[in-house]
Amino acid sequence: MKKIIMCLQVKSVDTESILTLSGLSPDDNGRAIVCSAENMVGQTEASLQLNILFAPTILTLLSPERDHHWCIPFTVTGNPKPELRWYHNNKPLQEQDYIRTMIHVTTENQQHGCLQLVNPTHIHNGEYKLVAENKYGRDEKNISAQFLHPPNINHTGQYSVFSHESVYVVVGIAGVALIGCVLMVIILKYGRNSKFGIKGSSSVISNDDDSASPLHHVSNGNNTPSSSEMGPDAVIIGMTKIPVIENPQYFRNSGSMLKSNTFVQHIKRHNIVLKRELGEGAFGKVFLAECYNLTPDQEKIHVAVKTLKEASESGRADFYREAELLTNLQHEHIVTFYGVCVESDPLIMVFEYMKHGDLNKFLRSHGPDAVLMADGQHSILVELTQSQMLHIAQQIAAGMVYLASQHFVHRDLATRNCLVGENLLVKIGDFGMSRDVYSSDYYRVGGHTMLPIRWMPPESIMYRRFTTESDVWSLGVVLWEIFTYGKQPWYQLSNNEVIECITQGRVLQRPRTCPKEVYDLMLGCWQREPYMRLNIKEIHSTLQSLAKASPVYLDILG
Repeated sequence: MKKIIMCLQVKSVDTESILTLSGLSPDDNGRAIVCSAENMVGQTEASLQLNILFAPTILTLLSPERDHHWCIPFTVTGNPKPELRWYHNNKPLQEQDYIRTMIHVTTENQQHGCLQLVNPTHIHNGEYKLVAENKYGRDEKNISAQFLHPPNINHTGQYSVFSHESVYVVVGIAGVALIGCVLMVIILKYGRNSKFGIKGSSSVISNDDDSASPLHHVSNGNNTPSSSEMGPDAVIIGMTKIPVIENPQYFRNSGSMLKSNTFVQHIKRHNIVLKRELGEGAFGKVFLAECYNLTPDQEKIHVAVKTLKEASESGRADFYREAELLTNLQHEHIVTFYGVCVESDPLIMVFEYMKHGDLNKFLRSHGPDAVLMADGQHSILVELTQSQMLHIAQQIAAGMVYLASQHFVHRDLATRNCLVGENLLVKIGDFGMSRDVYSSDYYRVGGHTMLPIRWMPPESIMYRRFTTESDVWSLGVVLWEIFTYGKQPWYQLSNNEVIECITQGRVLQRPRTCPKEVYDLMLGCWQREPYMRLNIKEIHSTLQSLAKASPVYLDILG
């Protein structure tokens, strides 16, 4: 360190000297002053370091830049070290885990750092002001930041269902619908065998009609909760429709889901014997039943049957299209669809019966606060172990790997839409449907559209984009549900607060019983950019390895 040597000649014991320094700057901070005194007896010296106090100056405040996260860089000088405060659009900015000041380098006079924003969205756009202040003064600077373009907001202040691209799609659909209405009037007036060569609408449910495409059905029917109140052993895969904007991310190849030779098994009415009602909803009723002659190795098996209350022409078309879709989804972790009975009304769909009902209720009934009554006398706590949770998780991941391979986007993956059978066998069901009992899991947009926002990624909430990557996000939330014994995600927040949190980049906290490896998977599912999320096969492989390392004992869950 450079020394400033000042020599003072002391002639007597009582001599006092004062040294006056002028022209100093903050750059002189830390320099040493040495005083030397000498007489005939000897010499001594003492030193001190300069500590120059001065008001803060914000040397730089730069536009946002992106590395791993977004960052607004700055350099500030001042002594004593100034207090830093941020304002966003002239309002004090409350720093949290996902938005905070990071100091990277501190020298004697300067602080180099940035305001770090984890996954900022449109709500973070605007003017940012940095204020640096100490007891000698203050300085401030402003910078403008633009992270994401905002979604459309409708006149009620809600997030609009329509993106810019969707407006054109809707206009096009409206035009097609108008033309369709005109054609329908002509058909009804002149008969089915008109000069246009168009068949009547009833032809869509005939066995030889292979022209029905699943695209409209899949992309418009996967968000609606049906309105049934289910018992613990309910099973239902949905058909009720709600208005949802056509998703251009869906099947690029129209033949990827529905094969031209799809054969839906038809079951005779007399082979279905209803045992008891499991629930009733807007679509119809669900029954536990016995079905005869369904499989060659068993005379009868238990099944769950779903009836269609209204057999209108459009209802029949949707019913049969659903049946074709489900016939093509065959996997050990997808609820088995056996076939239909269309001999007379009501129309019936037949599914395998899952003994323990939906996974959400199962998790809640096997949590730390749940008690199972044994023999009507003793209370036995039957809490799921970590091994059993991993076993459940890897089965759901296996089912999602299969759906992704079939280019099927679920759009409503949640524990309420998974079913539990004997020996902790778990299967994915309910493709986008749910029950009134889970109505709080859905957010109503406009008059009818219901969205499971607590399970949705930012791009699905803001722009209605649903892809395999958005299903990966939902799978991360399902893992969180499993390790919290079926808690509702963000249970402490309202729907509007949940939207705000997710679009701001906040994520769910690690559950108390969750291993770090599993929470790391969740975080990998919750990356803001879809392309940065873990691949569904990676997730399944990791869960499978964790599950194998931790043996599962199933005797109490038979």
